[in-house]
Amino acid sequence: MEIFCKGNTKDGLTKTEIKTALERSLSGRSLNSVLLIVPDYSRFHSNGGLITNIYYHMLKEKGCRVDILVASGTHEAITPAQAEEMYGDIPYGAFLHHHYRDDVVKLGEVPAEYVAGLSEGLFTDSIDVEINRRVLDPSYDLIFSIGQVVPHEVVGMANYTKNLFVGVGGASMINKSHMLGAVYGLERIMGKDHTPVRDVFDYSLDHFLKDRPIVFVQTVCTADAGGIHTHGLFIGEERTVFEKAVELAALTNIDFVETGIKKCVVWLDPKEFQSTWIGNKSVYRTRMAIADGGELLILAPGVRHFGEAPEMDTLIRKYGYTGRLHILEELKKQGNDDLRANMSAAAHMIHGSSDNRFTITYAVKEISQDEIRSVGYMAASWDDVRERYDPQKLSYGYNTLPDGEEIFFIPNPALGLWINREKF
Repeated sequence: MEIFCKGNTKDGLTKTEIKTALERSLSGRSLNSVLLIVPDYSRFHSNGGLITNIYYHMLKEKGCRVDILVASGTHEAITPAQAEEMYGDIPYGAFLHHHYRDDVVKLGEVPAEYVAGLSEGLFTDSIDVEINRRVLDPSYDLIFSIGQVVPHEVVGMANYTKNLFVGVGGASMINKSHMLGAVYGLERIMGKDHTPVRDVFDYSLDHFLKDRPIVFVQTVCTADAGGIHTHGLFIGEERTVFEKAVELAALTNIDFVETGIKKCVVWLDPKEFQSTWIGNKSVYRTRMAIADGGELLILAPGVRHFGEAPEMDTLIRKYGYTGRLHILEELKKQGNDDLRANMSAAAHMIHGSSDNRFTITYAVKEISQDEIRSVGYMAASWDDVRERYDPQKLSYGYNTLPDGEEIFFIPNPALGLWINREKF
């Protein structure tokens, strides 16, 4: 079963068209128990909330047991308020929270020699393949893995097998896959289908989960003041659904600029971005577009901490966003076992630095400027810059301010990738 739906207008698929496609995906199936693996609140604009709500009610009407496992990876658990905003009237008790350290089963490992070959010898560890134990529960007749295909700094294009082995995966896979991507190089990965990290995830599916009844439900979305636009919906068991989604995401979610951006201003909606762990999408997604010696100003009034989890926050405060070479050196030093045990944090800190190629300034309100500076960024007060760079008055793309300053404004970094065509 494969279902490929594309919207015919800039607004994308209608709710009715989405519901019809989801109904088709259930046609002819006799289901008593279903597991929905769904995006967390940091993927609010995936339209996974709407899709989950539709599936939940359709399946419940058929008398089916429905469990919802949130693919949170290392992120904070979804709150009742967030669940209601994203998923509507689904009871909060229906959501199961993933714990990546102690809620997983080891299936096997990706061999060290295979990883070394993928990484050109840059990363040579074997990687444990772990998955939330519920994915192996034989009582589920079907498992729907729901998520958005969009450029991603670790894997190239988000979702598909990443939703399983990171979203509801274990610590070894999360840590080592992120470090694999970091040492291989973000610029060699972003926006691409086949990458070393993707190949690790796909190897894990092919070798350890092929017998599980998993159906992938992939969206391609953009968002603006008019809301979320679902340009494509791709449903099926085979990798083809991901590949079709990648083709569309490359058209809708990658923007080329004709020359390097001298000053980029990015808005982080406080409802969605409350940590630099999530907010640094503003760095990942723009670094291929910003000119050498340029500026990145991140408007982040909602950011109140660094890591999503306390241990990650502690590591970022200790080591900082201090550049690829510095973090790699810190990994080698005796006594830094805490960093080696949390390679995903090390990878995040590598990705979150410009390696001194351009400046990064966080304009904050809920965290002190001294704290921001302590991890290697420049800092400004949100209250001091909000009038000049009012996100409600700026338009996406190039803006010329009254005093002649030219900026490139991005209202949501999570939904795209920006690349300087001159260097692509």
